[in-house]
Amino acid sequence: MRPSGIRVIGLTGGVATGKSSVARFFEERGVPVVDADQLAREAVKPGSPCLARLAALLGAGVLRGDGTLDRKRVAGIVFADADKRRQLEAVLHPEIRRLAEERITRAAAAGQRIVIYMAPLLIEAGVTDRVDEIWVVTVRPEVQLERLMARDGIGREEAERIIGSQMPLAEKERHGRVVIDNSGTLEETRLLLAEIWEQEIAVHHE
Repeated sequence: MRPSGIRVIGLTGGVATGKSSVARFFEERGVPVVDADQLAREAVKPGSPCLARLAALLGAGVLRGDGTLDRKRVAGIVFADADKRRQLEAVLHPEIRRLAEERITRAAAAGQRIVIYMAPLLIEAGVTDRVDEIWVVTVRPEVQLERLMARDGIGREEAERIIGSQMPLAEKERHGRVVIDNSGTLEETRLLLAEIWEQEIAVHHE
């Protein structure tokens, strides 16, 4: 259960749209950020019950020699097998939810009134009930392509394939109460975020 009296903003967007830099802007101003990707890593740390269940489900081959999860191998298995992917999600999602609620409860106990829950697959994973509202970070399609190619050192074809496998940004934008266009320079984005901060957060964050 989410504690009352705290506003949880779900921050999402596509690959290479700059979600982390947007989250960092608000974090620098004292808003706690709960990162779903980080929670997913924490959920499967060596020795955790979640990791043991995944190894039983997908085979011991998904564990590296040091006991950590081989994410690339897991991705390869679940990409090719929809049933395995559903089973993986059935193991992971409840634990990620538990960890998220733990963080949010801790923030509320510390007197925070706003928390950002950053999750790339917030909409696709059907977990929008974890948040009170959705903010979507977006960029123009050509900017997303260029940034992904530069960030991962990959060619246009592979970048297009990765982007094509995700929910289109235009569709994500329809879910957003606030849509943050991160297509411009760092300075332009910071000016935009400063406006959003004043309109959306500062008034509640005295």
